[in-house]
Amino acid sequence: MYKELIDKLERQEKLSFEEYLALIKHRNEVRDYASERAFAVRQRYYGNAVYIRGLIELSSYCKNDCYYCGLRASNKNAQRYRLNAEQILSCAKSGYALGFRTFVLQGGEDAYYTDELLCGVIQKLKERYPDCAVTLSLGERSTESYRKLREAGADRYLLRHETANEAHYNRLHPQNMSYANRLRCIGDLKALGYQLGVGFMVGSPFQTDEDLARELLFLKDINPQMVGIGPFVSHKDTPFKDYENGSAELTVFLLSLIRLTLPRVLLPATTALGTVDPLGREKGILAGANVLMPNLSPTDVRKKYLLYDNKICTGDEAAQCIECLKGRIAKTGCEIVTDKGDYYGL
Repeated sequence: MYKELIDKLERQEKLSFEEYLALIKHRNEVRDYASERAFAVRQRYYGNAVYIRGLIELSSYCKNDCYYCGLRASNKNAQRYRLNAEQILSCAKSGYALGFRTFVLQGGEDAYYTDELLCGVIQKLKERYPDCAVTLSLGERSTESYRKLREAGADRYLLRHETANEAHYNRLHPQNMSYANRLRCIGDLKALGYQLGVGFMVGSPFQTDEDLARELLFLKDINPQMVGIGPFVSHKDTPFKDYENGSAELTVFLLSLIRLTLPRVLLPATTALGTVDPLGREKGILAGANVLMPNLSPTDVRKKYLLYDNKICTGDEAAQCIECLKGRIAKTGCEIVTDKGDYYGL
């Protein structure tokens, strides 16, 4: 029965809430089959290619106080830093030489990064590296801000919705943050023509199997170009410090379901997955993922950008060890390629 549901997904037949829920609850019976079919679907659109994105973590300052995040504004133990424009461009220069053709500018919601500053950086990146994509992951901004950044040359925007359940969202965030505004931002990004990335944490506090089934329906409805998921990993200086980390096994299974639901999607095997399971990223690739995001940030700030505890920030996660990562991915039968890695069909 459950294999039949996987087959329905592969045929691009829409599953109901009850069908997704059944797959999640009975995943032990269908996990390997789902992974096999998801890998085949990924091969159909992208072949053996695994795309790398150069992650430049701009700032560990953030105005928000999300209950799960180590960068939350009220965390007095967080080490704060900001990269200026020249430091960002220097990271990109190093990354380009290493074969990166997408740069991801990510940071907390930090007012230092005005539209003027960011537009200047984006324009210089596009002038210097016209064969590269610029991705932003800078949280909630105004419609006008998103428009200016898009007009400056930004190609993609990553904004995790975190959960498709408003009541759950409210248990993860303080009262001054709203689920409605998060959805407004996602709608703006789509309307402005960004390649859109959304995503959620697997195993976040208070999450249920029913929530996960709703996530898959939400993704099908939004139809983003990229989905970033990873297991919840606790941080010692947050209200959720004593909550259990999310499951790598469940995350990998959901990667397969997402690949089958959205066959052309760009799907990362995330750092959080590699943090919870040393082979997590390889397992993610074998389950249908096709993106990795090594760190291009200066080495002296990597350990300061701590969204959660025990984050991988050296070794294979360091962009300078890209050859090591290539060897690990080769063992999956896939290959890291030098390509900006656009969504299939663009």
